[in-house]
Amino acid sequence: MPGFEILATFVITALLLSIVPGPGMLYIAAQTIARGRKAGWHAAVGTHFASYIHITAAAFGLSLFLQLVPAAYLALKVVGALYLFWLGFRFLTRDEPIDDGMAESDQDSHIKALKESFFVELTNPKSAVFFIAFLPQFADPHADWPLWAQIMVLGFVANLIFSLVEVSCVIFADSVASFVRNSRSAGRWMRRLAGSVMIGLGANLLLSQR
Repeated sequence: MPGFEILATFVITALLLSIVPGPGMLYIAAQTIARGRKAGWHAAVGTHFASYIHITAAAFGLSLFLQLVPAAYLALKVVGALYLFWLGFRFLTRDEPIDDGMAESDQDSHIKALKESFFVELTNPKSAVFFIAFLPQFADPHADWPLWAQIMVLGFVANLIFSLVEVSCVIFADSVASFVRNSRSAGRWMRRLAGSVMIGLGANLLLSQR
């Protein structure tokens, strides 16, 4: 593994990157506002596990394909954007009970949030390119461990840091939403806000450059 200085720099950099509000935080906050705190936890878990696929792809050079083949990057970006549009439209047009954080009866909604967030993260080419660009910078080609193993470990640490910040995001979003959750009309407006955020994220992904 890299030396202590490099690892310390890596952890500090990952912490700084994790606290910068980005599309991932907004998406998890939107799921929390629309469906409640437990759905927010599940959304964070889905994002966490999907990131391991990007990390594995980075470790074995697969994500490099997205950088070398613009058509593949564009195709994945379009699929991800369209999925976000579809999720946003569903939130805008369909009512779904909002969990108060205590009841266990809405498990299907939680699993749905997990699956949706997993697919959203999986089809985000910017995440794939981020890991292939970020992690190898801190791998030491002269270390005893092979590069792919170093990247996997670094990716695990970075993903854990990102997920801890996302948990804080869920807590904050749920605290804000709890003020108006008892009102049915307010709940409807929260879902519309969440849907609008997801559509906005889809548009941002679709229009963004690499």
